[in-house]
Amino acid sequence: QVQLVESGGGLVQAGGSLTLSCLASGLTFSTYHMGWFRQALGKERELVAVIRRSGGMRDYADSVKGRFTASRDNARNTVYLQMNSLKPEDTAVYYCAASSYSDVYYRARYDYWGQGTQVTVSS
Repeated sequence: QVQLVESGGGLVQAGGSLTLSCLASGLTFSTYHMGWFRQALGKERELVAVIRRSGGMRDYADSVKGRFTASRDNARNTVYLQMNSLKPEDTAVYYCAASSYSDVYYRARYDYWGQGTQVTVSS
């Protein structure tokens, strides 16, 4: 069965960095667009970054532009989210998700989801 497993979350001070990884199995990874989402306590899940199949096109939420970078290694079935200059408002559970649809900006267009990894940024 399809599995997406995130790792790399943790506690970091404001201004620090973390890199999240998401290892995919059970699917042809290179044929899926990948997204990173986050959900803070009491808030809706929001899209943070998307990266297309080939990795050539990436897009980010305004709140993280210039600070977060998504990348992927199709040979390793892994997608990454490099997070720099972290702020307390980045605190959330971060999820990776796989989409077979072209309109990757909609949460409903994602076929598979990971279980999430907690990122906590202290002030």
